[in-house]
Amino acid sequence: MNKRLLMDTVGWGFILWLIGYVLGIVLFVFVPSALLGWVIMPIGIVITLWVLLKKIKSRSLRYYLLLGVIWTLIAIFFDYIFLVKLFKPSDGYYKLDVYLYYILTFLLPLAVGRRIKTQ
Repeated sequence: MNKRLLMDTVGWGFILWLIGYVLGIVLFVFVPSALLGWVIMPIGIVITLWVLLKKIKSRSLRYYLLLGVIWTLIAIFFDYIFLVKLFKPSDGYYKLDVYLYYILTFLLPLAVGRRIKTQ
């Protein structure tokens, strides 16, 4: 696996997850837990689009599909370990905002890849 592919998949996937995780911890003090995901999501979308448009250099739709798959797997894995298992939320973790977050994590790279491919 080349360095660029590793950084784009695992590197950016982890960095994007970590940004959301840190935002969640910081905002937890100010935002009701039921709304936390909805507050973080627009910020995450903007940051993810910035990464996809400015940092990812591929023109292959297949590459963007790989990003979507790896980033989503990273999000699911680290959410489970560091949110579900570590914090054991009393009202549960998996709600509509989380499922939407996983869907967007998969679809945003595909949408950007498709846009770049058709340009």
